[in-house]
Amino acid sequence: MSTIHADGSYVKSTIENGVATIEFFHPKGNAMPGQLLSELTSAIANASASTDTKVILLRSAGEKAFCAGASFDELAAVKNEEEGKIFFSGFANVINAMRKAPQLIVGQIHSKCVGGGVGIAAACDYAIASENASIKLSELKVGIGPFVIGPAVERKIGAAAFSQMAIDAGNWYSAAWALEKGLYAEVHATNESLQEAVSKKTIELAASSLEAMKEIKKMLWTGMDHWSTLLYERAGISGRLVLTQASRIIIEGLIK
Repeated sequence: MSTIHADGSYVKSTIENGVATIEFFHPKGNAMPGQLLSELTSAIANASASTDTKVILLRSAGEKAFCAGASFDELAAVKNEEEGKIFFSGFANVINAMRKAPQLIVGQIHSKCVGGGVGIAAACDYAIASENASIKLSELKVGIGPFVIGPAVERKIGAAAFSQMAIDAGNWYSAAWALEKGLYAEVHATNESLQEAVSKKTIELAASSLEAMKEIKKMLWTGMDHWSTLLYERAGISGRLVLTQASRIIIEGLIK
């Protein structure tokens, strides 16, 4: 099921042979406006609630980025702190929905991840990527920081690597680096081999014990219940900073 918006963006989901496939798309490099974040959250929640779902596959469409992070158009339109917090809470909602899903989530990361896209990849339980899937936390370059996604990224790659990325906001880090740090579980040379690996892994998991996988998921996410409040507090920080003069100037320059 899906709704295709006027700009061609969508979130669609299907369930087949125990695999719930959720795909999102936005023509601007899979940048995420609030509406798409809301639809992605709902798709994850609905898939995880279905008795037909044994494993969730999360992927994006298009040949550009896996996810370019926040929509600059919407950031530029933020008028007050509350609006800013609501927008950034969209990423908090997605990450928390992924965390709360009892099924394991496999991520198919076919290309670059920026900002919030890195957070979504980090919230996957098993991310399979292509060599093109370099990553960057660019938030400091636009006057904010990776506050909402920070806990998810730090959980996967550790505090030292996360702080390096957060401070070195202009630098791309390779898929090989992300593999070494633990963000990616596998990296493949081509999108064809990536697709083969994803198909193999999801079929394998769909044939595995659902109860065992649920217990593994609980174990992997032990101690993260406080994210139900933490990520929204972090959204408030981003919502405040995006209104500063420095951030306004940068964002408005990027969308011209």
